[in-house]
Amino acid sequence: MPPPLALTLGEPAGIGPDLASAVFRRRTELDLPPFYVLGDPAFMARRAALTGPPVKIVACPPEQAAAVFATALPVADTGAPATAAPGSPDHNSAGAAIAAITLGVEHVVAGRAAALVTNPIAKNVLYRSGFQEPGHTEFLAKLAAAATGVLRRPVMMLWSPELAVVPVTIHLPLIEVAAVLDTDLIVATAEITARDLAARFGIAQPRIAIAGLNPHAGEEGAMGSEDIAVVAPAVARLRSLGIAARGPLPADTMFHAAARAGYDAALCMYHDQALIPIKTLAFDHAVNVTLGLPFVRTSPDHGTAFDIAGTTGGDPSSLVAALRLAATLAGRGGAPAPDPGKSAPS
Repeated sequence: MPPPLALTLGEPAGIGPDLASAVFRRRTELDLPPFYVLGDPAFMARRAALTGPPVKIVACPPEQAAAVFATALPVADTGAPATAAPGSPDHNSAGAAIAAITLGVEHVVAGRAAALVTNPIAKNVLYRSGFQEPGHTEFLAKLAAAATGVLRRPVMMLWSPELAVVPVTIHLPLIEVAAVLDTDLIVATAEITARDLAARFGIAQPRIAIAGLNPHAGEEGAMGSEDIAVVAPAVARLRSLGIAARGPLPADTMFHAAARAGYDAALCMYHDQALIPIKTLAFDHAVNVTLGLPFVRTSPDHGTAFDIAGTTGGDPSSLVAALRLAATLAGRGGAPAPDPGKSAPS
C-alpha cells in the first residue's frame, strides 16, 4: 500500500482544522486519497465536534494511517498541544503550527508520507513567537536542506486547470520590485519552473510565457527600461538553454483564453501580476505548489479565515484540489495540463 498524504494542522485558530474534518466526512463522495493530519489528536476531536457530525479520531503513525482512514481520521501526534479557540490564536498556536510542519517534512523526506499538504498559517502569529523565516515556503526549504544536506531554491507556483502562474518576486512592496528584479533571478526561477513542469507535471517541453514588468512590456523603452535591460536578456538566455520561453509580453493581454493556449505557465514579475488573474479564473480551486523541493508540497490557496473558523462556512474546494494534486504529482503520473479554454466557475 503506498504511503498516505500528510496534512498539517496549520494555524489552530484558523479554518484548517475545520476543513480537514469536513473533507474527511466526504472522503468517499469526493474519492479522496488517504491522508492523515499532523497535530494534536485531542484538539482535532474538539474542533470536529463544532462543525458537523462526529468524526472518530485515531492517533497513529503514518504507516497505519491508510488502513485507519476507512473508518476514522488518522492524526499523527506532534507532541505540541493546540489550545486556541476558533478565531483567537493563543500562546500555543505558533508552536503547534511549526511542530506540524517540521514533523511533516521529516515524514515525507523519510518516505513515510507520499507528499506534504499544508493548511494555512498566520505569519504574524509566528513572527510574534520569534519565527525567523519570511514564510511557509522558505521554512520548508530550510527544513528540507537540513534533512537532505542539499540547499534548494523554492519557487511558488499557483496552479489550476485554467492557468498556472509563477511570481518571480513575491511579498515585496511594489516600490521595491524593480530594485530586486534582475536577469539572474528571472532565469533561475524559470529554470526551476521548467524542470518541475517536466519532472512532476509530465510536460515534455514546457512553454513559459514571461510577462514584462512595465505597462505594454515597456513599449520599447518608452515606459521604463527594465524590460529591455533585464527581462529580455533573461528570455534570450533561457532560449539558449533550450527552454521554450517567450517574452517580455504585455501582462494585460496574457491571460485571456486564446493567449493561455500558448503556454503551460506564466512567469510574472511581481505578486499581484500573477495572483490577480489566477484568483479571478480559479478563486475556489487554485492550489499553491512549491517547486524546487525534493518532495511534493501543495497547499490551499487561501488564508486562515479567522472570521469563519469553527463554523461550517468554509469552502473546502481548494483543500480538496490540493490533496488531489499532491496525490497525482507524488504518483509521478503527471497532473492535468492547464485548460486554457475552461471558463471561470460561476
